[in-house]
Amino acid sequence: MALFLYRLGSWAAAHAWRTLGAWAAILTLAVASFLTFGGALASSFDIPGTEAAKVTDELAEKLPDLSGGSGAVVLQTADGEPFTQAHKAAVEDLAADAGDLADVSAVIDPFDTEAQLAEQEQTLTDGRVQIESARAELDAGQTQLDAGLQQLEAAQAQLDRSRQGATGPAADAITTQQGQLDAQSTTLDAQQKTLDDGRAELEEQNRQLEDGAELLSFAENIGSVSDDGTTAIINVSFDVPQLELSNETREGVIDYVAEHPIEGVNVEYANSLAQATPSVFGPGEAIGLMIAAIVLFVMLGTVLAATLPLVSAIVGIGVALTASLAFSGSVEMASVTPVLGLMLGLAVGIDYSLFILNRHRKQLIAGTDLHESIGLANGTAGNAVVFAGSTVVVALLALNITGVPFLGLMGTVGAVSVAVAVLVAISLTPALLGLVKHRVLSRKELVHRGNPPQHRVEKQITPMRTGRAVISVIAGAAVLLLVAAPALSMRLGLPDGSSEPENSTQYRAHQITTEKFGDGVNGTLLVTAAVPRGTTDDDILTEQLSTARSIAGQADVTAVAPIAVSDDNTLTAFQVIPAGGPNDASTEELVRSLRDLPAPDGSTLGVAGQAATNIDISGNLADVLPLYVAVVVGLSFLIMVVVFRSLLVPLIATAGFILSLMATYGALTAVFQWGWLGGLFGIHDPGPILSFLPVILVGILFGLAMDYQLFLTAGMREAFVHGSPARLAVAQGFRAGRSVVTAAALIMVSVFSGFIFAHSTIIRAVGFGLAFGVLVDAFIIRMLVVPALMHLLGRHAWWIPTWLDRFLPNVDVEGAALERQHPPHPVDHQDNQHTARQLTR
Repeated sequence: MALFLYRLGSWAAAHAWRTLGAWAAILTLAVASFLTFGGALASSFDIPGTEAAKVTDELAEKLPDLSGGSGAVVLQTADGEPFTQAHKAAVEDLAADAGDLADVSAVIDPFDTEAQLAEQEQTLTDGRVQIESARAELDAGQTQLDAGLQQLEAAQAQLDRSRQGATGPAADAITTQQGQLDAQSTTLDAQQKTLDDGRAELEEQNRQLEDGAELLSFAENIGSVSDDGTTAIINVSFDVPQLELSNETREGVIDYVAEHPIEGVNVEYANSLAQATPSVFGPGEAIGLMIAAIVLFVMLGTVLAATLPLVSAIVGIGVALTASLAFSGSVEMASVTPVLGLMLGLAVGIDYSLFILNRHRKQLIAGTDLHESIGLANGTAGNAVVFAGSTVVVALLALNITGVPFLGLMGTVGAVSVAVAVLVAISLTPALLGLVKHRVLSRKELVHRGNPPQHRVEKQITPMRTGRAVISVIAGAAVLLLVAAPALSMRLGLPDGSSEPENSTQYRAHQITTEKFGDGVNGTLLVTAAVPRGTTDDDILTEQLSTARSIAGQADVTAVAPIAVSDDNTLTAFQVIPAGGPNDASTEELVRSLRDLPAPDGSTLGVAGQAATNIDISGNLADVLPLYVAVVVGLSFLIMVVVFRSLLVPLIATAGFILSLMATYGALTAVFQWGWLGGLFGIHDPGPILSFLPVILVGILFGLAMDYQLFLTAGMREAFVHGSPARLAVAQGFRAGRSVVTAAALIMVSVFSGFIFAHSTIIRAVGFGLAFGVLVDAFIIRMLVVPALMHLLGRHAWWIPTWLDRFLPNVDVEGAALERQHPPHPVDHQDNQHTARQLTR
């Protein structure tokens, strides 16, 4: 590999314009593909097969009107007074005409809903009055019937007395009278039966009425108009599921409402409608890139040299992002996916180009011929870049084993960005170096190239003191463990309106809804209950009431309302308002408890809705995290064993990564969940940690950590193999790699930090996690704890069983064999001075 890269770098430098032309053609092709085939990005996340997804599928089959997504438009009077009749009429017109919008199935007028509820309550009141009136009539009839029975009994008694001793015509008359009394008795019995039947029917009607009243009472806290009459919510239902709603559909609703303003009424849009695709690049990212440029200039000493890694990185992300986005028209791609690719492409693109450039500059200063130096830099540092990039690519591609489609796609796009960054670094960077020639050196460096000033005395490298090594290990581990402590209480979730920027319409809508209707309205649950086949229309109300009672009996339920029954009477659906918001721990517990409740057919209740979907996604991602960590760490451990030919060095590297990862989780929890230093990072309403962030951090941070481990430890191994004592080799390797690793880490932290202040909460969390993770891993683990541990282990750090050593292939990551085949060619010092004068004219 080293020899191939040497030849590639030499060819690219000698044919610089051809190489630049090839990359320009690739970039043009990628951009054209994106413009031709690119599509819209999704702003929601989904995992097939979750409990909520199963309920949604069932609804699509039996209650299709409820299977689509929904959104909310929040209206509030500007003067704080109740809505006027003119306002209500305008809202009615707005809702009536909005049903013609694309993918919109229904738009609910809140005032019409309130009127219907009032009508239902009045119907109950009227029904009770009618039942009482009918009961009074029955009672009056019973009284008359009882009086008739008394008269009949008296007549019968008198007739019975007259019958004693009666003969002849008198007996015949008594018999005739008895027949008349029997006929009257039959009539009274019939009347009694009529009264009893009427009373039974009346009681059944009363039971149904009271059952309906009880169901209505469960829904008492569900309302679309606030109690003070100043706020109303227009609910919009869509034909397509929430996770499949396009930005065009959402924006169509928002644009329609904006085109029909209501005087004196302010309008805000809930997160389900106004959740926009985050911008790929913004002011914060630009500032981070400028900081990275400053770091490059300080390290490299010239503006031109500092520009080359930036140019390489920009070309790399241009190719990777546009090529990846070309598939967004055929593959559902989350909006955060290209942003992640941008983060990685910028960071590693700059770093990888810097590693090669830094090696090239050192060789030029030492007196190596220009083209020979480019080839050697590409074959040595470029070889390390290929390996380092491969570890990152492997870690990112491994996200596909989680079985989560959107996460696997994020990992794939990130891997493409890193792979393109590697290709650009080992081909375009040598071409640029061939074009700029010696201009990557300052005038002073050019003058002294190959002949450094005599007054400079290199400080002798000595091993660190053992006591300092012990203190470094203990102090570094203690600090990271302390920072990691908050991770013990980490909760996972997806952002809702409360986490949006305070000046956003989503945040204002969330706050208004919480204040006027309760936080649970922001996270409404959709609950389904299966009903036994053969249930009649008369019995369905009983089944609904039984289920509603079970739901209402759960803690943290504020309201329950039956909203639909399937045509075959086998499925009923309920709207449930929890006490807490969609990301509250109480809502998560409520979802779990509802799913344990029995349905009328003996199965359990189903729970869907955006809040339940988010809970399912977070739970599934938490479940796959241990498997992903095991696979990535295990595979990378084996790769490091091959590279370093040691068992303890990979073990130290892996343990250090786990420690820095836990510290990163702790910092995320403290800032985003607890709200510590929240004002500094724009966190005004702390909440759960982004559900897929812990998994993403494992893949990215592990790959980057192994990059720095490689560039530091490979130098230590090289010094040890060439005869330096083990502890001295640690110091020599650290001295050789610390400046470039420091600069590379600062660049990555700068690039990632630029995303911390993005408008999107998701992007802020990802940027913070990556920036903090790189910071602690590079400066505490790789540059403090790992060298100290290797010093303490001494030569034992490089121990490996003999049989394994014979079995492992010889991987020359630093290209030492190439350097031995191509020793540096010294140049004439007078030519250096002439070149310096020429370049500075």
